[in-house]
Amino acid sequence: MDLFSRSLQRVLPEAQVSGLKSPPRHLSRVNGWSLPLHPFQAVAWTTYLVLSIIIFGIAIPLLPSIWKYIAYSVTGAVFLFHLVVHLAAITIDPAEANVRLKNYSKPMPTFDRSQHTHVIQNLYCHLCEVTVNEKAKHCSACNKCVAGFDHHCKWLNNCVGSRNYWFFFCSVASALIGLLCVKILLLYVCIQHFVNPNKLRTDPSYKDISTVTVWLLFLPRWRVPVKTPVALCMMGGVLLLGTVSFVLLGHLLIFHIYLLVKNKSTFDYIKHTRLQQGPEPPGRTQLVLQVEEAIAQEKDSIPASPPPSP
Repeated sequence: MDLFSRSLQRVLPEAQVSGLKSPPRHLSRVNGWSLPLHPFQAVAWTTYLVLSIIIFGIAIPLLPSIWKYIAYSVTGAVFLFHLVVHLAAITIDPAEANVRLKNYSKPMPTFDRSQHTHVIQNLYCHLCEVTVNEKAKHCSACNKCVAGFDHHCKWLNNCVGSRNYWFFFCSVASALIGLLCVKILLLYVCIQHFVNPNKLRTDPSYKDISTVTVWLLFLPRWRVPVKTPVALCMMGGVLLLGTVSFVLLGHLLIFHIYLLVKNKSTFDYIKHTRLQQGPEPPGRTQLVLQVEEAIAQEKDSIPASPPPSP
């Protein structure tokens, strides 16, 4: 099965196809490499590339010899581990076992509410046409039933379910640790420049540089001379990017640790929140809309929530 080149699209919502005489039929997406790719993927990979270039090409080569090799080893191991688990979270097909046994090249029908009330009824998906597990949900973005559905992640362009959840979790955790390494290294270099810049100029290549206003980047292989403001702006910009990313990923990791402690999924959390708060106001996020759709699919299989006490 070709996992990378197939152009796959989502199911059209019923409201969009109700006026068409013969609505098009669409394919299920296999994983995060299935087309169309999401712009957030490009943002994630660009950020990873920029951080790698700045840290391994600029910041670490400026450290004293002993700390240089320690920084290379620790930061390199964290970045490599993150790359592996991130790729795994993207590449793994999170679909239900019965769905994975089917031919993904077969077009998926558009859901017809005149024939069925919900997509999944009595643990049977009328779109995937297979029996599914109790915790499976049909994702409209991936156009298939996902085992142990947690949420659809735009950064992975893939659903997160029981088959790839721990890869997703380790990806978030390792990214947070990697960003912590980035912040520590860049802060050290920037502060040391103003305190004692000679500690950043221990590489033999600096023997030919007589002024402290010139930095050499990409040592030891290349000697790219730049002025101090240029180097500081580059590292300052990456430090700002790393700080923002650290805060956002930290919030996400704490949220998922909370879910693990409570033995809940993201879907369970949002479903419970919606049942408590009632109807959503206008301007709902895509994640909430996807969860709302999944909730509608399982209304026949979950008991109604009791009304709040007066």
